[in-house]
Amino acid sequence: MLKTLLDRNAQWSRQRNEEEPGYFARLATRQTPEFFWIGCSDSRVPANVVAGLDPGEVFVHRNVANVVHSTDMNLLSSLEFAVDALNIREVIVCGHYGCGGVKAATDDLPHGLADHWLEPIRRLARSYAVDLSTLANAELGQDRLAELNVIEGVRRIAETPIIQRSWKAGVGVRIHGLIYGLKNGLLRDLDCTVGPGHFQSEAQS
Repeated sequence: MLKTLLDRNAQWSRQRNEEEPGYFARLATRQTPEFFWIGCSDSRVPANVVAGLDPGEVFVHRNVANVVHSTDMNLLSSLEFAVDALNIREVIVCGHYGCGGVKAATDDLPHGLADHWLEPIRRLARSYAVDLSTLANAELGQDRLAELNVIEGVRRIAETPIIQRSWKAGVGVRIHGLIYGLKNGLLRDLDCTVGPGHFQSEAQS
């Protein structure tokens, strides 16, 4: 199995060099990603592939169910590096329909360490229980919860000291929420983008 993986890597490397001579030499000198992507660890949702981006074009952090924990040092360190070191100005929180993590958060079964990790999604499910109960079936409810988890993630990222500090310094970082459809391969904007102007207008209203 490992040999197959290495053989595929060699084939990909050879093909890429044939299509674009010097590609890896240029890529090795620097990375200039325009996006910081916070996504789910699900193997069906690789950021570069679903967004149609090449290596070096998106800086990625992934975890089970794309949960944004305000105390997750891994995520916060990646966010800080993206904004301060890579000068990324577009942050994306991306979930997906049919998310196993969202399903696990709502099935009342024990999942070990994941139970602690998925607690923010459980809290969302309790907060929106009435609205979710009006949907036709459990699958639709889980998909809506996946959307709500993305929207909540956007809010939590916006509230981090890293983003608040950058906005106070006049840096125009924007945070977007997207959802990916496993059944059609399409990304959809959840229209929950926030930036310094958004919060300023709220404060003035």
